[in-house]
Amino acid sequence: MPGVGLLAVGPGRRVRRVPVWPDPAKPPTDADFRAHARFRHALRRFLRFSEDAARGAGLTSAQHQLLLAVRGSSRGWLSVGEVARTMRVRPHSAAGLVERAAHAGLVDKVADPQDQRRVRVCLSERGARLIAELTVAHRAELRRLWSRVPSLR
Repeated sequence: MPGVGLLAVGPGRRVRRVPVWPDPAKPPTDADFRAHARFRHALRRFLRFSEDAARGAGLTSAQHQLLLAVRGSSRGWLSVGEVARTMRVRPHSAAGLVERAAHAGLVDKVADPQDQRRVRVCLSERGARLIAELTVAHRAELRRLWSRVPSLR
């Protein structure tokens, strides 16, 4: 039905309506559904690959995500609050994850010299090595999967 929208969760976990199809006069074709199905299948395959690769490196999926978030930050560190926002978890969950990762030697917790109330979460040498290895493997898998997904335009 034209004008009907689906509920979607956007940034900040706000619920918003998104259009069902950009042009109601041109409904999705069989090719659109096939492309969507192949894309979703590729996403699931990638997520499974990522979970298996993390497990093979001795990490949980959450630890892998934490290492990637810290390594991907422009400053090279994140506060625990930033970890929570980046990973979309509650602050107490982020604090527990950081604590367990520090205990496992994946990250270092360093007092912030500008704000003694804040802890900087930085990669340890081991964490930096693991995330570099995992990222090389993930980029190769993304290239492989992406070559098999048709254009969605």
